[in-house]
Amino acid sequence: MNKLWGGRFNKKTNKLVENFSRSIQFDQKLAKYDCIGSLYHINVLRKAKLLTVAEHAKLKKGLKSILTSIEKGAFFKNIDTTHEDIHSYIQALLEKKAGMVALKLHTCRSRNDQVVFDTKLYCLDQLTKTVDLIILLDETLHKTASKNKDIIIPGYTHLQHAIPISLYDYFSAYHEMLFRDIDRLADAFVNIELTFGAGALAGTFINHSHYVQKATKGIPKPIKSTTNAIDVVSDRDYIIESLSVLAIIGMHLSRLAEDLILWASKEFSFIDIDDAFCTGSSLMPQKKNPDVLELIRGNTGVLYGNLINVLVVMKGLPLSYNRDMQHDKEPLFKSFEITQQVLEILTELFKNIAFNKESIAKQLDDEFLYATDIADYLVQKGVPFKTAHSLIGTLIQTKIKKKTNLLQMDDKTLKSIYPDLNKAVLKKIINPKQSVQAKKSVKRK
Repeated sequence: MNKLWGGRFNKKTNKLVENFSRSIQFDQKLAKYDCIGSLYHINVLRKAKLLTVAEHAKLKKGLKSILTSIEKGAFFKNIDTTHEDIHSYIQALLEKKAGMVALKLHTCRSRNDQVVFDTKLYCLDQLTKTVDLIILLDETLHKTASKNKDIIIPGYTHLQHAIPISLYDYFSAYHEMLFRDIDRLADAFVNIELTFGAGALAGTFINHSHYVQKATKGIPKPIKSTTNAIDVVSDRDYIIESLSVLAIIGMHLSRLAEDLILWASKEFSFIDIDDAFCTGSSLMPQKKNPDVLELIRGNTGVLYGNLINVLVVMKGLPLSYNRDMQHDKEPLFKSFEITQQVLEILTELFKNIAFNKESIAKQLDDEFLYATDIADYLVQKGVPFKTAHSLIGTLIQTKIKKKTNLLQMDDKTLKSIYPDLNKAVLKKIINPKQSVQAKKSVKRK
């Protein structure tokens, strides 16, 4: 089997080395982008008069034929995985389709810059797709929040009851996280520059002006000429930045998944998750387990690991290209795959989630939730906050000591703590709707 290299070798590559270094089993994901890159590369060769009009047309026809096969999926059904990588395989296919002229395709090109271009184009495509999926999830969360906008739930800090909050505000918090994620994805997109002309690491003899090409349907950004070829072939910042953003997205979604896991438990019983998104037990017939949410939570560890994986691969590598960099592809592909699957699953899950209003209402009967509201009442009566904090602490101690509810305390006991406290005042304050409406510092959208 012909390789893109090997002229100076007088021995075949050892089979152990062949198997160890082969990457086509995973880098075939770059097939589409490799064909697109080659279609642009032959334009450069034509401008530089290294291809005739007829040769350019023949190569273009062959590459478009392969690209069509990739886009329809037929390409992957019969792919020959004995080839070293996807670039070598596409070259071999092109030689069969276009003949000897295909041998000119690699003129002034190295796999070093070819791989970078392909991977950058893949990242641009996947970053855009991930943004679209986040927007769909955010829209679904908004619909869920709007549908249940009258529901008030206990807010938590340290997983303990804190203050009542609206369910709408709860979901709005994830809206903020998701839109920060979109901003980060957009930044990663902007930071990726598509360049031609790096060669192996020092550039090529083709004039830099021939490499400049406009963005078209296949490429979302213009192609620029290389300003530093050494940096182009040795840089993997764009992969690390993408992995970093995906890890942060995973962290956000794992927090959402954890809340849903808790809310679906008997201890909370806030929600019921659709049966289509749960599994059962092989031993216990009654079980309804939120496995998919647990996997979402667990896969965040994979996203973190993939980021660390590439950071460690790149640590201390001398300039410029090193074969270690082959190990950047699988973590990148896997992280995009996981993130996009999770976004799709959560979007569907939220379409049929049900809220148990009775169980939520029972949790709101906890008078401790309103302690801050009572302290705020005293502050508005002119009591210094530290004093108010202490007075309400005494009120809570009295409640615990007498094993009674605040609303069952007599006015004499309440007034002994502070003269303006009485049952009528507490009854007005200990109200979830009143508690939420009293918070005016947040300018809600």
